Amino acid sequence: MYGTALPTRPALHAEWIKIRSLRGTVGALTAIFVATAGIQALSAAAGTVEDGSLGDDPLLAAFFGINFGQIAAMAFGASAFAAEFHDGGLRVSLASVPNRTRFYLSKAAVVGALALAVGLAAGLASFAAGQALGGASALGWGTSGAGRAIVGSGLYLMVMALFAAGLTAVLRSGTLVLGLLIPVVLVVSFVMGGLVGGPAQYLPDRAGQMVLRSVEHGALGPWTGLGVSALWALAALAGGCLAVRRRDA
Repeated sequence: MYGTALPTRPALHAEWIKIRSLRGTVGALTAIFVATAGIQALSAAAGTVEDGSLGDDPLLAAFFGINFGQIAAMAFGASAFAAEFHDGGLRVSLASVPNRTRFYLSKAAVVGALALAVGLAAGLASFAAGQALGGASALGWGTSGAGRAIVGSGLYLMVMALFAAGLTAVLRSGTLVLGLLIPVVLVVSFVMGGLVGGPAQYLPDRAGQMVLRSVEHGALGPWTGLGVSALWALAALAGGCLAVRRRDA
């Protein structure tokens, strides 16, 4: 039954065309790389990632730029879906792909694939920038957990993009979603970042960033933390799918 709603090549190609034709969406996708790697490079060059200056975990400090890249990832996911809810865009999309589940899964697949590709490039560039510009405080390529953190940074940015995308499908407003998510992420990361344990560790950004740590921080490990973050995204995507299937276009 669900096999008939899986994405097809024409549906995926149509979503790719829509995403690349929207300057705001393309700009948000580009910003994932620029914000993550660029701010990491500037921080390393300025010497602000010296030991202990960004917390007690040097591996997490090596991906400091992801705090800004995740905002761009959420903007990308939200803008990609929000475009469907303006000026009858959803009606036009459903005219070409009448199966609503197929349309929704195709868009989510393209958003996730693009966010993952750019996120992996951003994670690799961030770590390389820290290597080149970090001086004596730079971590080596052989540092325990470095490979996992590079791959995990791409997965994390993809999860945050899909989380915002699913919420946008539920609320039908990218502006509203970003208005809710960005303050929460900023508060959790910068105000509650030093706390260990408690309910806050299960929030999507806090749990997902466990994959960037060299040692466990609370009850969640690197992959279990990313798994918790993925569950948030899956719940948002499921809610979005239900909303797209049941509400009027």
